[in-house]
Amino acid sequence: MNLYFRVTSVCVITSMMVASTALAADSHKVELLWPDGAPGAKGDDDGDKPTLTIYLPEEDKAAGAAVVICPGGGYGHLAMDHEGHQIARWLNSFGVAGFILKYRHSRSGAGYRHPAPLQDAQRAVRMVRSGAKRWNIDPGRIGIMGFSAGGHLASSAGTHFQNRYSDARDTIDRSSCRPDFMILMYPVVSFTESFTHKGSRRNLLGENPDSELVENLSNEKQVTSETPPTFLVHANDDKPVPPENSIYFYLALRKANVPAEMHIYEKGGHGFGPGAEKGAVASWMTRCSDWMQSR
Repeated sequence: MNLYFRVTSVCVITSMMVASTALAADSHKVELLWPDGAPGAKGDDDGDKPTLTIYLPEEDKAAGAAVVICPGGGYGHLAMDHEGHQIARWLNSFGVAGFILKYRHSRSGAGYRHPAPLQDAQRAVRMVRSGAKRWNIDPGRIGIMGFSAGGHLASSAGTHFQNRYSDARDTIDRSSCRPDFMILMYPVVSFTESFTHKGSRRNLLGENPDSELVENLSNEKQVTSETPPTFLVHANDDKPVPPENSIYFYLALRKANVPAEMHIYEKGGHGFGPGAEKGAVASWMTRCSDWMQSR
């Protein structure tokens, strides 16, 4: 990837995003992932219909890169503002298109577990790639970004892309669902270790999941040389999702010789999003845009 970005001061960016939180999300186009109904849909309510909210940068800033954004929420809700709309605006500020994924989860619509969220994530990457010309995007510069449980979903997209979790229906499904890079923010990664976020595992897999499925979706165990380059951010004082999740994934990337960068801040807790007014952890935005530029 040869990404070109105009990097803005992290303090200015975070202030801008906080000030712009009140902007109406529906001023940006929202598209259904599956206009004729998602695979395995259990109803026709809003929560049964996964979507992409599209944030495109100004034409004179456009760098040609895009990121699918997966908000967190423990696979039980979605933190659409500070892990969605604010992040898309930040990406737009240096020319990157942001596509916020509203994916199905255990409390959306009639309730969904695996593989529905991963079906949605794979379809989202395919949809952005197939529509690259329409959105002025390079189809070889499409990443995925996830926060907390959304980080588990993003890392699943980056480690399970060789498996098709829904039948091909249209020309969109002919596109590759492999992200070109990943950005994982305080991600849930492992489902087998002592530091597993049990709420996310329960919401995704149920109370007594099959052990083979648990192993398969412990994504630190699924890293290969084909896993996309990855940028990881965590806080040392994150209690709900300890930094071992990022550390184990980073070590797996190193073992597979996959380019990776990791930042673990002393303080920040969990769910800090842009990190405004959280101290040093807010600098992750500058570090991340530097990483994307270097790639």
